[in-house]
Amino acid sequence: MPDGPFHPGELAAQELAGQSSRGGGIRGFMPDQHRLFFAQLPWLFAGVLDGDGRPLATVLAGAPGFVASPSPTGLSVAALPQAGDPAAAGFRAGAAIGLLGIEFETRRRNRANGTIAALGEDGFAVAVAQSFGNCAKYIQTRTIERWTGPGVVDSAVLARLDARAEKLIAAADTFFVASAAGPAAGPAGGADISHRGGQPGFVRIDGDVLTVPDFAGNSYFNTLGNMLREPHAALLFVDFRTGTLLQLQGRVEILWNDPERSRLAGAERLWRFHVARGWRREGALPLRWSEPDYAPTTLQTGLWDRPALASAG
Repeated sequence: MPDGPFHPGELAAQELAGQSSRGGGIRGFMPDQHRLFFAQLPWLFAGVLDGDGRPLATVLAGAPGFVASPSPTGLSVAALPQAGDPAAAGFRAGAAIGLLGIEFETRRRNRANGTIAALGEDGFAVAVAQSFGNCAKYIQTRTIERWTGPGVVDSAVLARLDARAEKLIAAADTFFVASAAGPAAGPAGGADISHRGGQPGFVRIDGDVLTVPDFAGNSYFNTLGNMLREPHAALLFVDFRTGTLLQLQGRVEILWNDPERSRLAGAERLWRFHVARGWRREGALPLRWSEPDYAPTTLQTGLWDRPALASAG
């Protein structure tokens, strides 16, 4: 990456936040530990673009080994989105893709962004342009309880959040956000997917508007930098007990210095997600997980108008 690891949106976001990073952990290849890490996972999160260039977030699953790394700049994934997954059309040769591997048992996560180099009937290959790890902050520990295998998925298309969607979001301590740098971002641009965590209730619901706190992170500002350039984004919520997935598309506004952030302990800034449409796919994820053990960093954050548990004693 001769021009540096950040595109102009990420650099602008760092400046607005009063932070900076050299991005030393962002490489143009995957180190061996990342290659081995992806190969041991039972799932893989992906951010792709729909026909209008707007992000969508999804998750793929398979027996450990369904993701392989034939080279330091390549990943091979032996899975494709299920029928009815709104993100399926985004999987096409030459398209941008962001990938996130996360292991709840060890609270590890690594990202690999690039392009889909080839697409087959049973999977796809990715040419990796950026590879980097993220710290364990806000990752709740969980263990896999069972694998249900493929089954019938009950899908519903949502024009707005309904009561069941609100209930899933209100109970969530984890979600995933897909974003994109938009056209003309340069070689450091493309698609991305990232993890967000907090105590259940950390995502505030006001009708079809979700307010999300931005806690202290790695100072890369990959997600917010993308949102500065391209305000459309996508969210993925997972019900870890039932395998239900809630996929949302919408538009984002970033609140860099809004005083409302003081209502939630740990929030350095906020962003609002205006829901445009969604899909609820019940039982779509064939994995079932245990109840969470909250990360220490999660317990240091609060809920709206409530102090952090760690500081409350």
